[in-house]
Amino acid sequence: MADEMVRRAQQFVNQVYGSRIGMTVTENGQTGWNTMYALTRALQWELGITSLSNSFGPTTLSTLTSKYPKLNASTVPSADFCRIIQSAMYCKGYDGGDIDGTYNSRVQAGMSKLKTDMGVDIAFPGSDLTPKVFKGLLNMDAYITVNSGSDAIRSVQRWLNGRYVNRQDFFIIPCDGHNSRDVSKSMLYAIQYELGMADGTANGVFGPGTQSGLKSHTVTVGDAGTWALLFSAGMILNKRPVSFGGFTTATQSAVRDFQNFVALPVTGVGDFSTWASLLVSYGDQSRKGEACDGVTLITPARAAALKAEGIKYVGRYLTNPDPTPSDDLKHKAIQPGELQTIADSGLRCFPIYQTFGRDAGDFSYPQGRAAGQAAINAALDHGFKPGTRIFFAVDFDALDSDVTNSVLPHFKGIQDAVEDDGIRFAIGVYGPRNVCTRVGEAGHSGASFVSDMSSGFSGNFGYPLPADWAYDQIVTKWVGSGDGAIEIDNNIASGRDIGQNSFNKPRTQVPDVGFGSSYLNALGIDLSKYMRSIGYADDGGTGADARLFTHTQCFETIMSHDALITQLSNTYNMRKALIQTSAYWEMRHYDLIDQAVDHQVASYHLNGVGAVKDSSTGIAQISGNVGIRAWNYCIDNGHATGTKLEPTKDADIWTMWQRVNQDNAYSVRTVSLIHLWDAGGKPGGINPPGGESVMRSMRLDYTESEIFEVLRRYQGWGTEAEEHAGKRMAIYQIFEKYNSILRNP
Repeated sequence: MADEMVRRAQQFVNQVYGSRIGMTVTENGQTGWNTMYALTRALQWELGITSLSNSFGPTTLSTLTSKYPKLNASTVPSADFCRIIQSAMYCKGYDGGDIDGTYNSRVQAGMSKLKTDMGVDIAFPGSDLTPKVFKGLLNMDAYITVNSGSDAIRSVQRWLNGRYVNRQDFFIIPCDGHNSRDVSKSMLYAIQYELGMADGTANGVFGPGTQSGLKSHTVTVGDAGTWALLFSAGMILNKRPVSFGGFTTATQSAVRDFQNFVALPVTGVGDFSTWASLLVSYGDQSRKGEACDGVTLITPARAAALKAEGIKYVGRYLTNPDPTPSDDLKHKAIQPGELQTIADSGLRCFPIYQTFGRDAGDFSYPQGRAAGQAAINAALDHGFKPGTRIFFAVDFDALDSDVTNSVLPHFKGIQDAVEDDGIRFAIGVYGPRNVCTRVGEAGHSGASFVSDMSSGFSGNFGYPLPADWAYDQIVTKWVGSGDGAIEIDNNIASGRDIGQNSFNKPRTQVPDVGFGSSYLNALGIDLSKYMRSIGYADDGGTGADARLFTHTQCFETIMSHDALITQLSNTYNMRKALIQTSAYWEMRHYDLIDQAVDHQVASYHLNGVGAVKDSSTGIAQISGNVGIRAWNYCIDNGHATGTKLEPTKDADIWTMWQRVNQDNAYSVRTVSLIHLWDAGGKPGGINPPGGESVMRSMRLDYTESEIFEVLRRYQGWGTEAEEHAGKRMAIYQIFEKYNSILRNP
């Protein structure tokens, strides 16, 4: 909702400072970061700072402190300077008078209220505006509870502000009733200050000095004073039910519950390990975990070393997307015979699925749908039995907005894939605390593998351990010696997941076979459901996005050529799913525009009308130019026989165009040749100019990144090709789901 006084503040900063500060803001009456940035720049301009910035940083603070350590009716230097203050107050929700340039009684009352809400009214009494309060005024932090904030957490926030605001590196934190990165870091500063660290030494990092000091500050029943307050503050920020104050018997009971929850020795006292678990995500890294994960092959010697270390559960990766991994990652994926070694050694294995997953762009519903089925296919290949939980990785610092917009849809795709597969496997999530919590609360996973070792992640710092945590990753270390030496990520185990110690015989990478009819209906249903989930109606749809072929027409056309596709697959060492996916996807996309362009091509060659000499045509949407280049490449390399054509010659383009337009079997065969050409780098291609990089030769064990690359290259180059390849990966995995069953009866 628009606020008229905020609108007036925006009008003021635009009119007076817009040309001076290099920016203007939208005059919509709604407070946002851009408005705060503009007011910050206006303040810097008034202070004489020549290099303006959106940040209220050290230069702004030191200059303000030097010139105006206290701003009030007597010291405010100008009317416009005062209007900056008044505008900021309205943007923050406080009465700033009439934005008239007067630091009057209304402004003074509003300023006193602001400082009381911040908890700094004792440290900074009266209505003067001090530099650190000004810094807090020019951001988007709230100083009252918002969004169902906790009053207990707000009490902690106000206490921290009031006690430590005069320390050099402590800045006013929000008092909104929510823990956060800034609030959690302020707790570390508070601990360091109480340990006696000087300004400039205290840094908000849980380093050796802080850890050493905390080991001398165990708190227990009957303790009061600052250390008891800090401990109870840590409990409250972790959403434990204690009162902010001394260490009571009720606190002791809550501590026991917390220790039990995070798998610490249940002592009921605030010892170092408990302090550590309250303050940083990884907690006490000297703890020995019962679980580990890693990218190293588990040999009998390494398994023995893990057992000697007390390890029971070993996390290993289902796939390695990199076709040419470095030496330290060459065994990232489970290796042949490794699961049997794990089982024979008395260990249990929990599988992890991760392709890349390093930013939000790697997560979406279609990519999740593909990941879910790919993980199932890989788990079956390795011999994991039904009931196994697969942990799907979110290995980046996902902001809350990333979780909402990318990660949750991705896990909905995973969930749909698992459900369509008959729920043979359970779903887990690996990632920062906030990711794990939100995915679990959305109902997309049943257990969390928490990447707490990444303590600086915004999704870890300030968030409690998820209620459904199964494994808590806290430190990387080496165990064993000699042949048994192995680097692992040490994980605390809760017992919510215990992996597996018995496995089926692994499926081997054998050639594809004919499809038959036993799974035909199920395959069609799976494809239909997925395509509908991404907006493609079974009947082709209506309106501007209507397609000319129904799902049934496309599916039956592709499957009617199964014998040919099987023969091509076996001849070229190419998975059938690559051919099936490209042909099915392209036929599903044929629309009225494609049809109209095809008519223009025919008109050009038959009647000499127009200038459109080529188009992507036929069931597999192949242009004459691309068909010629793919066939020529394959003829040159012994993959096909025939007469080479000239891709720039009208008559030859027309010859190829008619073949792929009118002969479905020829189009299907050409799909396989295009894939071979794609893998060979598309020599002679014009999209992109100069062709593509040369991939490994076609093979049955292509990694997911290679499969993606082949599917992307089929369509071309650029953002749309990347996006569509991501969607086609799910189709590939659906075809592969049934192809793999049939070739491994």
